[in-house]
Amino acid sequence: MIKAQSLVKCFGDFTALSSLDTEIHAGSIYGLVGSNGSGKSTFLRLASGVYMPDGGQVTVAGEPVYENIAVKERIFFVADDLYFLPQSTLEEMATFYKQIYRRFSDTKYKKLCTIFPLDPRQKLGTFSKGMKRQAALLLALSCEPDLLLLDEAFDGLDPVMRGAVKKLLSDDIASREMTVVITSHNLRELEDLCDHVGLLHQGKILFERELDELKLGFCKVHAAFPQGMDDAALAGLNVMQAVRTGSLVTLVVRGNSAEASDYLLRQGAVFAEGVPLTLEEVFIHEMEAVGYDYNNILF
Repeated sequence: MIKAQSLVKCFGDFTALSSLDTEIHAGSIYGLVGSNGSGKSTFLRLASGVYMPDGGQVTVAGEPVYENIAVKERIFFVADDLYFLPQSTLEEMATFYKQIYRRFSDTKYKKLCTIFPLDPRQKLGTFSKGMKRQAALLLALSCEPDLLLLDEAFDGLDPVMRGAVKKLLSDDIASREMTVVITSHNLRELEDLCDHVGLLHQGKILFERELDELKLGFCKVHAAFPQGMDDAALAGLNVMQAVRTGSLVTLVVRGNSAEASDYLLRQGAVFAEGVPLTLEEVFIHEMEAVGYDYNNILF
């Protein structure tokens, strides 16, 4: 759906994106993470045709986006800094988008108005931050785009609305094979929603993986050694991190949790159990493996 090749975007002397390469397939939910200034919002603006590349290219469904009206009609971009027409209501914004998106669904709009607790006749300028975010997502889904770009999609939403939005996105992907790209600082928000994740750092994709594949290579194991443990006992494991608290040892290792647990039991542990790693933990250890200090990248 989206393909970027040697993509470059500069603002004066500052290079926001530097020779970025990525490919996001149709029907996927792609989470793009990184720190402030890493280029996440810039990438979305290039993918939606708001910005023109200074080098390389970005295409959607094989066609360039910038100044391409036919392609832009298939894309909806919900920016971090939301904008609505001055003094407009939700109903008036829906009327506005009907003129731009021919696939705008009145049926879906009416259904979503029963899900989101918003007054369609109230001025959007009077809405809270979270209510404005709900309104933007409601309008985006009503337009039924093939590609939905969400910059900090859940910012300002309460936990109930976050759950509702995730379900609505999943339903649209399942029924229409919509492609979604979400940027966020918060890896935990993306963990139960995205199927692919990419880390953007200093204008480049540091790495990107399928989520299940990313987690498959690592495991965390808790083990108890009441009589103490010699470092030699870990020689048979590819240990990424080891933390000792009394007789309890917590290890992050490359490999299978069941195999790691069995190995530790053979080394004298009275207890050994594998537990799932969070997406944040996986990213930290992947970054360490390629020589990056995660403290300067993720929060």
